[in-house]
Amino acid sequence: MRGLMMAGSVFLASVMIASAPWSAGAQDGKLATVGDKTITRADIEARVKPKLIEIEAQRYEVMREGLDEAVAEELFKLEATARKISPEQLEKDEIEAKVPSPSDADIQKVYEENKEELQGQTLEKVKPQIVDYLKAEKAQGRRLAFIQELKGKYKATDTMKAPTVQVATAGRPERGGAKAPVTIVEFSDYQCPFCQRGEDAVQKVVDTYGDKVRVVFRDYPLPFHPQARPAAEAAACANAQGKFWEYNKKLFANQSALADDNLKAYAKDLGLDTAKFDECFAKKPFSALIDKDLADGVAAGVNGTPAFFINGRTLSGAQPFEKFKEVIDEELAATKPAPTS
Repeated sequence: MRGLMMAGSVFLASVMIASAPWSAGAQDGKLATVGDKTITRADIEARVKPKLIEIEAQRYEVMREGLDEAVAEELFKLEATARKISPEQLEKDEIEAKVPSPSDADIQKVYEENKEELQGQTLEKVKPQIVDYLKAEKAQGRRLAFIQELKGKYKATDTMKAPTVQVATAGRPERGGAKAPVTIVEFSDYQCPFCQRGEDAVQKVVDTYGDKVRVVFRDYPLPFHPQARPAAEAAACANAQGKFWEYNKKLFANQSALADDNLKAYAKDLGLDTAKFDECFAKKPFSALIDKDLADGVAAGVNGTPAFFINGRTLSGAQPFEKFKEVIDEELAATKPAPTS
């Protein structure tokens, strides 16, 4: 055992010694020279900025998850003690018992939205998995809501701050309050099923917060979704006629039918000038805007959809409304003036 410890110490020392030149070299900002060219720390940070943002966001998420788990554990202990039951029983009473079974309509909706991924499997065959998925989703939402209740009851706070990323709105389609204290920039893909689910949470955010929130939509069509880019081009043409959000909703409601003919039919359904729409769709005058959305998304560390930036705070994936609410409420609280004595 002692031999192993000594060997480990030698190894650790060798690692620390090996890493020392990096630290020393980085102090003056110079990392390398090639001929008369100096490569600085700033040069490299600019080159790998998207990756650094992604790593920092991942680090924060890991730390945040650990902190949230620790806080929730302590809150459950306090409440369980107050009720004179075990934390496990509290979980059953407040989470499991309060999650309703999904309706047939909800099950059918998930099935329809994921038909392509299910590769022809019947509803009867995959129904148990869909039920488990929906119950887990509702349980997660209920758990977050209950934890928020307990935080208020036991005055739980934390001082951990999320890293922020400056993401421009770039004049892209927006809704909500023009001068809202909270801005949500959304990067999304019309063919992404997770993006469609994310839209439900975003709509609930808009309905709940009204003019306190501004939502900006930016395109991020993934390369393996062949109809995502044409759909984004079509939505831009609808935006030119003042019907972006109506068309946006139409696309997400019909993710399995995004062929060019369908995209044109949706324009007609919404009462757009079809001649102007068809000409716009053919010439694609807004391609540069979509390219900019993609470039800005990469620069902000986006590597999948949907991706949201709430006042610069990253929220990745199809998160439940409660997760949006948690961040939005924190941002709203931060914008309130300090109380006067």
